[in-house]
Amino acid sequence: MPIRHRLLAVVVALLWGLNFLAIDASLAHYPPMFLVALRFAVLAIPTVLLVPWPGVPVRWLVGYGLGFGVLQFAFLYWGMAAGMPAGLASLVLQTSGPFTVVLGATFLRERVSGRQMVGILVAVAGLAAVGWQRAEHAALLPFLLTLAGAFGWAIGNVSNRLARPRNPLHLVLWMSVVPPLPMLAVSWAVEGPERIWISLTRYDDPAAAGAVVGLAYTVLLGTVVGSGLWTWLMARHPAGVVAPFSMLVPVVGMTSAWIVLGESVTAAELAGALLVVAGVLVGSSRPRPVRVPGTVAP
Repeated sequence: MPIRHRLLAVVVALLWGLNFLAIDASLAHYPPMFLVALRFAVLAIPTVLLVPWPGVPVRWLVGYGLGFGVLQFAFLYWGMAAGMPAGLASLVLQTSGPFTVVLGATFLRERVSGRQMVGILVAVAGLAAVGWQRAEHAALLPFLLTLAGAFGWAIGNVSNRLARPRNPLHLVLWMSVVPPLPMLAVSWAVEGPERIWISLTRYDDPAAAGAVVGLAYTVLLGTVVGSGLWTWLMARHPAGVVAPFSMLVPVVGMTSAWIVLGESVTAAELAGALLVVAGVLVGSSRPRPVRVPGTVAP
C-alpha cells in the first residue's frame, strides 16, 4: 500500500475514533433513541434523492439496516447514555469482528481457522477483564449494552456479506433508510413526545450547540467522509492490508476521551483492552488476502 493510502487509512481511524466524542456531545442534549433516528434520517433524505439504488435484494438491505443501524446504535447510544465511557465504548464495539466470525460460521457455514479461534478466545479474555472491572468499579449494564451493540454490528456484517453489493458505499448510504421510522417509534414509546419536542426546539441549553456539532460530525465526517475513504481503500487493496488500521480506532477513542473528557482506565481495563485489540487482529487475519465490503462509522 502506498504511503499516501496508509495516511488515508490513519485519517479514517482518527475520524472514527473522534466520533465517540461527537456521540457523547450529542447525547448531552438528544435522548439516545431519538438521536439514532435523527442521525439516520439526516442521511436517508439525501440518499433517497441523490444516491443510486445499490442493486441488492431488499431483505439483505433491511437486515443490514436493522443489525447495523437499529441494533448497534440503539444499544451503543443507550449504553453511553447510561454511563459507558466514550473511550471504552470505542474498544468494546470492536468485538463485532469476533462476533461476525462466529455468526458467519453458524449461519453461512464459513470455516473458522485455528488462528481465528485463538483470536476470538483472546478477545473474549480481554472483554472478561474489562467487564469484571466495570462490575467492580462501575455499573455493568452500560458495558453489556455496548457489547449488544457490537453483536448488532455483526448481524449487519452478515447481511452485508449476503447482499454482495456492486458499490458498497451505496449500500452503506441506503441502509440509512431503514432505522429512522422504527427508532422514532421506539423513542416515541420509551422517551415520549415531550422529550423529543424539547430536544428539537430548545437550543438555549448550553449543551445544545455541542450536540448539533457532534451530530454533524457523526453524519458528515464519521459516515460520509470516513466510510467513503474506507470503501475506496477496500476496493484497491486486500482486506488483510486495510482492516488492521481499524484497530487504531479504540486507540484514538480512548486517548481522545482521556484528553478531552478526563476519562481514565484501570490497569486491568488497559490490559483487557490490549487483549481485545490483539484478539481482533489475530482473528481477522487470514492466510490469503480477500476483499470485503466497506463499513461505516459508529
